[in-house]
Amino acid sequence: MTLEHFFNENQNVALGFSGGVDSSYLLYAGRYYGAKVKACFVNSVFQPKSELADAHRLAEQIGAEISVVEIDILSDARIVSNPPERCYICKTLIFKILREIALADGISLLIDGTNATDNADNRPGMRALAELSVRSPLRECGITKDEVRRLSKEAGLLTWDKPSYSCLATRVPFGQVLTGKLLQQIEERGTA
Repeated sequence: MTLEHFFNENQNVALGFSGGVDSSYLLYAGRYYGAKVKACFVNSVFQPKSELADAHRLAEQIGAEISVVEIDILSDARIVSNPPERCYICKTLIFKILREIALADGISLLIDGTNATDNADNRPGMRALAELSVRSPLRECGITKDEVRRLSKEAGLLTWDKPSYSCLATRVPFGQVLTGKLLQQIEERGTA
């Protein structure tokens, strides 16, 4: 399958949009192939503030709109306790909320930017995606991270060489309680 084929078959989708390399290219490709793509950026204390700014810049570059979904991720005591399953719990919470938003807009298909290079063995969040029937067009089409970067560069996307990043919570050892103050300190150290 190709992305053109995927978007021809799925003309109305909601995208979990991070503003990173993969989801940015997916947003671009969906629009390029004529699909209606509702891009939803989840804003929480787990993302550096710069990620939202980057997401807006990319959306503006390609003439897309993004919906910013504010989530109080630390309202879930399971996530705050920071267990080894944190990514699974977090991804489940986020994509359940995105599914509700999509369904309210009459969109039944939710997609994300997982690519063919992403290894399910070391990404517990991918289990949540499977359980919630979130599709990953890049992965389904066999498109790797290197290919996404190449295609993004060819398309002139400003994200083509953006470094990969993981959420701020991944910098905290499992079992250490997550707080907004701790995550803010981690963000400040990372940008200093």
